[in-house]
Amino acid sequence: MNNLLQKSLPLAIALACACGGASAASDEEGFHGYFRVGAGTSTSGSRGPQSCYGLGGNTMKYRLGNECDAYFEGGYTKDIAQSDGVHYVATVWVNAYSPKSDFDNAKLNVLKAYVEAKGLTFLNGGTAWMGKRFYNRPDIHMLDLQYINFNGTGAGLDQIKVGPGKFAYAFFKDNDATATSADGTVLGTTAATRQNFIYQDVPVNAGGTIDLAASVITAQGGNKLGATHNGWQMSAFHRQTEVFGGANTFGVQYGVGPGTGIGVGNDRIGASGSTLLGSDVTRFRVFDNVWVQPTWNFGMEFVALLQKDKSDAIGSTTWTTLGVRPVYAVNQNLKLVMELGTDRVTSPTGGAAQRLTKLTFAPTISAGPGLWSRPELRAFVTYGKWNDAATASVNASNNSGPVYNNNTSGTSFGFQVEAWF
Repeated sequence: MNNLLQKSLPLAIALACACGGASAASDEEGFHGYFRVGAGTSTSGSRGPQSCYGLGGNTMKYRLGNECDAYFEGGYTKDIAQSDGVHYVATVWVNAYSPKSDFDNAKLNVLKAYVEAKGLTFLNGGTAWMGKRFYNRPDIHMLDLQYINFNGTGAGLDQIKVGPGKFAYAFFKDNDATATSADGTVLGTTAATRQNFIYQDVPVNAGGTIDLAASVITAQGGNKLGATHNGWQMSAFHRQTEVFGGANTFGVQYGVGPGTGIGVGNDRIGASGSTLLGSDVTRFRVFDNVWVQPTWNFGMEFVALLQKDKSDAIGSTTWTTLGVRPVYAVNQNLKLVMELGTDRVTSPTGGAAQRLTKLTFAPTISAGPGLWSRPELRAFVTYGKWNDAATASVNASNNSGPVYNNNTSGTSFGFQVEAWF
């Protein structure tokens, strides 16, 4: 069992916790992928579709037994050429997403199509790359929150050894499209160029490193769409290994205008948010995410996060969340998994804060006893409880529509498989 844990942990760290850098385990040579799909129902409303519990807006929901969608991504990485010790590596991936519990009418989209030149001597062993790719996108797994995300189409230099750490630079073009009215009139564009800077793996203590990441976003166009604005963000992360068999990440982030990431999927800091956002729009985030595996049959993930959004038009609102996912392995292939998460979002007008608590119990058949062992075949029961102030948000953010009506609690149950490989 210890050997199994030793083999699975490096992949888990790369997929779930690592700072993206040039390549993660998912971009090693061969076919790799990820998917989740499930089937469930609920005791709420019409009792038909599966119901999920979240506040929407600037928040993320706790995932276990609380994903009403279906998602797949996968592709192939191949070493296509070698020259004087330099490896040219191509990666192509596609994905499919459905907000429902199957892939009905889901379309395939190209997620990655890029080439890397690895081991360049004039970059001190670093990498040059061009194309469309995932890039520097670590996440808090329980929330599916990529707290920083540099994905896009562009080019860059990566993993260049400079001093005690490694430096990376990337240039991206975001939202490269022109908006038109129904009669064909050109309205303008909210396109932007984005420059990302990373200095990572800087040792600061035994088993601890600092990563620094910044984005500089330059707006283009605007015209009839409204004035466009530049933006920026800065982030700092302390990563500590050897924490009861696991690791801890503490992060502080601040973004301005499109540097907040607002307007891009899941409001991802690091990418270009809407360039219609001015300098009055700011986002501050601080979080701590830790996972531990002190014994072969017990692991746990914990998160604490505070995020404050401000703007002249809307005011100020703060999202705070606490969550824990303990995992106990009964034997090599059977785990008992629980997840408890609670969210609070303040009102920008001074009204009552929205509150939501979600609890899930999930007996799970797994490829191993560890916290990150996958695939997992889960049966789950999930209970959600919220206050009156949160009712409209819970209804609006549910994939199945406003099935809760005026209720302030609900229960769902079903099955879900999650796998990465």
